[in-house]
Amino acid sequence: MTTSTQAAPSLAGFPRVVSLLLNIGHGIDHMFLLIFATAVASIAIEFGYSSWTDLMPYSVGAFALFGLGALPAGRLGDLWGRRIMMIIFFAGIGAAALLVSLTQNAWQLAAALTLLGAFASIYHPVGIPMLVQNVSNPGAVIGINGLAGNLGIAVAALVTGLLVKWIGWRAAFAIPGAITVVCAIVFANLCPREVDTPSTRKGGKAKVTLSPAMLARVFLVMTAAAVASSLLFNFTTNGNAQLLSQGFLGVIEDPAVLGALLASIYTIASLAQIVVGRLIDSMPFKPLQLWMSVVQIPLLIFVAHTQDWGLFAALLVVMVFIFGSIPFTDAMIVRYVDDRLRSRVAGMRLTVSFGISSLAVWLLGPMVKGIGFSSALWIMAGIAAIKAAIVLLLPDEPAAAEPARVK
Repeated sequence: MTTSTQAAPSLAGFPRVVSLLLNIGHGIDHMFLLIFATAVASIAIEFGYSSWTDLMPYSVGAFALFGLGALPAGRLGDLWGRRIMMIIFFAGIGAAALLVSLTQNAWQLAAALTLLGAFASIYHPVGIPMLVQNVSNPGAVIGINGLAGNLGIAVAALVTGLLVKWIGWRAAFAIPGAITVVCAIVFANLCPREVDTPSTRKGGKAKVTLSPAMLARVFLVMTAAAVASSLLFNFTTNGNAQLLSQGFLGVIEDPAVLGALLASIYTIASLAQIVVGRLIDSMPFKPLQLWMSVVQIPLLIFVAHTQDWGLFAALLVVMVFIFGSIPFTDAMIVRYVDDRLRSRVAGMRLTVSFGISSLAVWLLGPMVKGIGFSSALWIMAGIAAIKAAIVLLLPDEPAAAEPARVK
């Protein structure tokens, strides 16, 4: 039986259980990075801090390594093979979460979170290119994968809130960590071994062929837009738990209920990625991404001036567009870059965008403490405007492909 015959029933060229684990891996990746943001108030109390804003900067190492580690992770994914890197991802991030649960002070916590961020950096440049190998509908596959990633964010809000309330913040890291180590064992046993590595593999050509100059332009614009998107993503996903807590003060103060509200926002907003993924397969990137960037500007301003249930509704709508924008960059890499280079190109892009956007996590606590959530959200609206201007620099797709046809 040929490899292609074996792959036929699968969404992404793998047995269904492997494709499922690759999508679950995306959820785990985002979930683990946001457990701290949901549990930070409880951790701050145990470690003797008067406010969660004072402890938040200790998590910056996780997000810095999440970006900086993507470059070597992508290179190793192409050179060593993506299967072995995904096994390292599952086992490493699970073990790091268990280590976080054992920390006794802020600096130990910072070191353990940084290690967690290093393992978390593996997924995006390795797992997503692995998932879209040899698929005819990459936008739809990326949309489903994006849904899985953002459901991980929803699970972080819901499960962490429940575990913090009933067991404690340490369990919020330890229990998912142990489950993820089990996922590593299952993945290692069920994922077929690679005959050759992506860097030596034939096939997997880019959907649209660009000249080197046009490809460089697309990469620069794509990376700049990704930086802006990541800043918005990191600020909101790391700050929303405390934003809701502040907005519902005196109305709802139970962390489990607030976690459930935030989880519902993330779950509903995540569905936007399936819609956007399908649109990416059927229309040019530029007008779709531009429209979704422009809409975020007034929505973020509106969120800045609402409270309780109005805040809930406004935050839901803005997260639909922030989450819905996520598939663009990965889909562009599939469309313009050969598979043998995709992990390295994704790693370079992620190192820049996630490395810079980790500033949002570092600044979140001091910024909110100094100017408040309302002013901080106005700044985020300005970043959304900058992103829209950057997207205007993308070439129109028919024109982008034209230089490759000219001899």
